[in-house]
Amino acid sequence: MSKKVSYLLGIAITIILGTFLYLKFCCNCYEKTTTDDAPKIVSPAVQEPNFVPFVLNGSGIEYQTHDNLKFLKNSAILIMPVSDSVTTGVEKLKAFLTTNPKQKVTITGYATSDETNSTTFENLGLARANDVKNYFVSKGMSENQFNTIGKIIDTWKMSGDTLLGPADYTFETIDSSSATNDEWTALKEKINADPLILHFNTNKSRQTLSDAEKQKVSNIAKYLENVKDAVVVAVGHSDNVGNRDSNIILGQKRADFSKDYLSKNGIDAARIETSSKGPDEPVGDNATEEGKATNRRTVITIK
Repeated sequence: MSKKVSYLLGIAITIILGTFLYLKFCCNCYEKTTTDDAPKIVSPAVQEPNFVPFVLNGSGIEYQTHDNLKFLKNSAILIMPVSDSVTTGVEKLKAFLTTNPKQKVTITGYATSDETNSTTFENLGLARANDVKNYFVSKGMSENQFNTIGKIIDTWKMSGDTLLGPADYTFETIDSSSATNDEWTALKEKINADPLILHFNTNKSRQTLSDAEKQKVSNIAKYLENVKDAVVVAVGHSDNVGNRDSNIILGQKRADFSKDYLSKNGIDAARIETSSKGPDEPVGDNATEEGKATNRRTVITIK
């Protein structure tokens, strides 16, 4: 074998041996470094916000702030002063309850199972609910619009030894049909307390209505439109001039005129009853002209 061939063969063997050793040792070292010794990336822990929002959420009211009413552990007394953002919510609650006097709110107070109840209430949660109610009442709200209950739970969010907002508020649904019935009852009482009275000149049974009388007619029409079984009663009266029978007839004419007027203003004539008292129920002194004029009338009410 020539020297040149021996030289080239030696180079080839060196390259092959070097490659083998590199793959065996260096690549293993790289794999170990990249798999075993490489630093692991750890995601930072997400911290939960340390607050309990003050929430008022009902039909007609919606308010929320991150601050809240607070109680010391084992205590049923609100920590004062209350923050401005909570005070704003309390004022909104006051305005809402004033506008909606039938609205009821249930305050649920909470306490943890490891707290000590030193109050006269059944549990510390109920004591806290009552203190919140008293605070609302001190701000001008009606005590009758609040109910209170208390619950004991395992844990509650705290800041040191302070419980953050251990109460929530449930707005009861108002029975709209009941509210509507109350509205029409009130209108009926208004109509009958100050009834439509049409006064007439001597021997006359028609006249022009004033604006106030027209408004009363409008109220009657509105009531009948919404209370389907309601009936209007028109009773005619007279003074005592002439004989009674003639005055009974005159009173009836006045009642019939009133019925005709009402029917022309949107009231079903079938829902209007008429009668006459003639001179039998005077409200003025028939010895004077002023008294006689007062007695010549038709009184219209809701039956």
